Amino acid sequence: MSEGPLLAWMRDPVAGRGIHFSTREGGWHHRSYPELAADARRAAGRLTRAGVHPGDLVALVLPSGPAFVAAFFGALLVGAVPAPLAPEAAGRPVATGHQERMAALLTAARPRLVVGDAVGGARAAGVEALSGADLLAPGPDGPAPGEVEHDRTALVQFTSGSTGPARGVRIGWDGLCDNLAVIRTWLGVESTSIWASWLPVHHDMGLVGCLLGPVVAGNDLWLMRPEDFVRRPLEHLRCFGERGASITATPAFGLDHILRKVHPGQLIGLDLSAVTSMVVGAERMAPSLLDRFAALLAPHGFDRAALLPAYGLAEATLAVTGVRRGAGWGHRGPVVGCGTPLPGTTVRVVDEEGRPLPDGQVGEIIVRGPSLGLGHLGDEGAGSRFVDGELHTGDAGFLDSGELHVQGRLGDSVKVRGTRVFAEDLEQSLREAGVLPRGAAVVLGDDAAGPVAVAVIEADDGRRTTADDDRLARLLARGATGARTVVHLVPRGSIPWTSSGKPRRRSLWRAYCAAPPEPTRT
Repeated sequence: MSEGPLLAWMRDPVAGRGIHFSTREGGWHHRSYPELAADARRAAGRLTRAGVHPGDLVALVLPSGPAFVAAFFGALLVGAVPAPLAPEAAGRPVATGHQERMAALLTAARPRLVVGDAVGGARAAGVEALSGADLLAPGPDGPAPGEVEHDRTALVQFTSGSTGPARGVRIGWDGLCDNLAVIRTWLGVESTSIWASWLPVHHDMGLVGCLLGPVVAGNDLWLMRPEDFVRRPLEHLRCFGERGASITATPAFGLDHILRKVHPGQLIGLDLSAVTSMVVGAERMAPSLLDRFAALLAPHGFDRAALLPAYGLAEATLAVTGVRRGAGWGHRGPVVGCGTPLPGTTVRVVDEEGRPLPDGQVGEIIVRGPSLGLGHLGDEGAGSRFVDGELHTGDAGFLDSGELHVQGRLGDSVKVRGTRVFAEDLEQSLREAGVLPRGAAVVLGDDAAGPVAVAVIEADDGRRTTADDDRLARLLARGATGARTVVHLVPRGSIPWTSSGKPRRRSLWRAYCAAPPEPTRT
């Protein structure tokens, strides 16, 4: 199996370019592409000595940094299959259920080796682990590009797990190379392009879109860790205003974080006119959020047409649809258009019987194209599934003159009096009304009494009042007419989130069903 551009860059790495990694101290550490290629060859040698063979799966539990890049490409060099997983964020409490989810993923994936530092889940799953420091210890190099034959699978990437357990998706070499080429054309990537990203490298948008993309193109990249972006979002904007970056991607909550933490006075002196491609995806986005973000940056040369709403998912390698550069984005009601299918990909929307739906009618999104994954690890199960060369996404949306509008997850919706209600719609309307706190979530489901809409809110030291809850319940009931509504208070820090900013709704629903509170209003 040809490795295409994924390893070809290592044969003659661009000497004058590389990756700038953010440091915990607030600075940057530069590693050139020749240095990164040497790291990968050293890592390949260490993996070989650890008993990794072609076809073995190697789990990478590493943060954004030189060790991750070395481990990923080192695994490819020896013919192994890298499988990035979320590490614990440095200096932060362990996320709710992190170790349990890690052990479950490793048990399902059955890797030959785990590369990482804080990998308690590896011990629980009985898998041998190798630290990042050991990976880059001095020793003989491994194979050079092209010396090892690969099978069809290039990597395994995991779904976000918002509607159930995260699932591994096998991504083929051909599909990965195709998606990288399509993204490169879509975003207008040139040899001199500069990227900036804070996205986690274990997530498809961070890995495929904002790490592999610039690496295979030999572009400069300014790469922050997510926790550094949370603390210093202005530093991310400086990558554009002071360091020449023009391409990036972000989920909607990244725009919201900048709006909350960066004040207009802090932007003085930044020139953002060179930003051409800011892909927005991974979760539902409100038109008002895009408007407010563009308004904040407009005085500094930012063009709102640089915002490129898009739709993608791990099962399709990454990108499926996207607004084209310079075209501008629009919306139908509260739903932002995510552009038309990228070249080679087709999208259709069908009803519950699999029949095509006309424009404007909501149904399941079905994708066909060369970038689709090779299948899930294990059984297809529920949720997204590969059927007869197509991907049944489990996402709901509608088409309008060829443009896709994504409504939400079918698994995050419930039918009330014949009409499907989506959790994302309710959250968006409640937040715009100012009644749903930041960090809260809406979950929907059916219990013995029928459909129910639950607003899950973390306790905030008594600042909420009964009147607050009553108003929230009234508006929730208005949006989910016919369903029972509940305002459910939970301890602080107990709402689990995915790395792409989505609440783990099925976990919240199971917790609610295990100890349902009395309804606030019916």
